[in-house]
Amino acid sequence: MTTAYYSTVLDHPLETVWALIRDFNNYPAYIDGVSESMIEDDKGGDEVGAVRRFCYLGNWIRQRLAGHSDQAHSLTYAGIEPFPFPSESQPDVPAPTRYEGTMHLLPIVEGNRTFIEWSVKLDTAPQDEDRWRALFQSWIPDWTHSLERALGRSV
Repeated sequence: MTTAYYSTVLDHPLETVWALIRDFNNYPAYIDGVSESMIEDDKGGDEVGAVRRFCYLGNWIRQRLAGHSDQAHSLTYAGIEPFPFPSESQPDVPAPTRYEGTMHLLPIVEGNRTFIEWSVKLDTAPQDEDRWRALFQSWIPDWTHSLERALGRSV
């Protein structure tokens, strides 16, 4: 098990950031590359257990909302199927991995800004830990900056 982690400060009030991300089905609104998202079985986007199916860069992915707290401004999602390592014609591509991600927001009083931390726990084969962590360490900042751009467009 390994964890990829990223944190930063967003120049937007916590309430604004949370309003955008709290709906598990709102991924296309703030993650570049997500073209579609739908919640299965008529569940709500804030209902723990809800499953979203979304298209990210042409790949369909399913995740379950594992935790959601309006009070703590936090949500946790878990991959339903093991995630395959992106193939780059490498003969020794790591095995697929299971993962669980958490987005957590905290208010920064000075400037009415938001601290965001985003982590992804990866259940990998021990020999693949470094490659999986490096991959997600590169993706999480991209996703967070995409969120920041979306917030800038909504102002």
